Amino acid sequence: MKALVLRAPNTPFELANVPDPVPGPGEAVARVLACGSGLTIQHVKAGRTKAKFPRIIGHEITGEIVAVGAGVKGLAAGDAVTAYFYLDCGHCRWCLDKLEPLCENLGGNVGRECDGGYAEYIKLPARNYLRIPEALDHRAHPAEIGVITDALATPLKVLRRADVKPGETVAVFGAGGGLGIHQLMMARWARARVIAVDTAAIKFDACRKAGADDVVDASKGGVVEQLMELTQGRGVDVAIDYVSSKSTLEAACLSLGRRGRMVTLGGSGQSFPVSAEQLLKHEQSVLGSRYVTRSEVVEALDLVARGEVWPLVTDIRPLEEAEALHARIERGEVIGRAAVTIC
Repeated sequence: MKALVLRAPNTPFELANVPDPVPGPGEAVARVLACGSGLTIQHVKAGRTKAKFPRIIGHEITGEIVAVGAGVKGLAAGDAVTAYFYLDCGHCRWCLDKLEPLCENLGGNVGRECDGGYAEYIKLPARNYLRIPEALDHRAHPAEIGVITDALATPLKVLRRADVKPGETVAVFGAGGGLGIHQLMMARWARARVIAVDTAAIKFDACRKAGADDVVDASKGGVVEQLMELTQGRGVDVAIDYVSSKSTLEAACLSLGRRGRMVTLGGSGQSFPVSAEQLLKHEQSVLGSRYVTRSEVVEALDLVARGEVWPLVTDIRPLEEAEALHARIERGEVIGRAAVTIC
């Protein structure tokens, strides 16, 4: 099969012919139609996230099952599927509670510890495939459907984690990024007032179109003061930080109002000071959020199938142009999400 292989971190893709995968017991092989291209996998390519090399990266797939191994039930050739990113064990207390991101025996991630979707075919444990609803035309929109597993499922999970209620004010830090802009979309879907916070003013029009009621230009400084002014001094109910640098985390916490909740995920993951007195006096919460559960991916797919939301994918390239596409991702030039098409 044709595949993009990374021989080492921070090296160009190699378009190569590699053996077609053959499913073993409990595994299945899917033909890949498209695969999302986001910062998560760009971090692997750039060497910022560890992986085993050589490696075929990519996990936000739209595909069709072509073969199943011994003992596989519930999957058959022709089934339209996407993939679950985590290689969880399925039997620890957290997996049994359907909280797979907290798996005690996590085996890694698709596209890091096993080969991913930048290839004509992908082999995974059968339980890592999730069916695409029949109402979604996966052949007409393979790129958009593939990115739902992260671009929309993650913001949906964050809304639940922060217990966002209709009418509350939600500030999204890093709003112009691929996840941030979809968080704006999902916060609007949740009937919240939405404020986009970013340093890239060039992305503010897209933020407004995605659902932002107001924007804060963080490049001008005074982020907390700007958010306080927009909320008449009350502060925001929820601050969601997709950057998670020391400065954004501090600003997110300082911008909270009474009973405010700050959620951090992805990004830099830096340490920062927080005032215990402020948390106590205003009954505020600082929360972490780690990817999504299988059920949250299914819920996100169903939301799109019902026509309630639609992912924003603005750059779709053939596999042969992945190097140029990833250069744009690295420079932060993509609005929304990007993807490669394979078949």
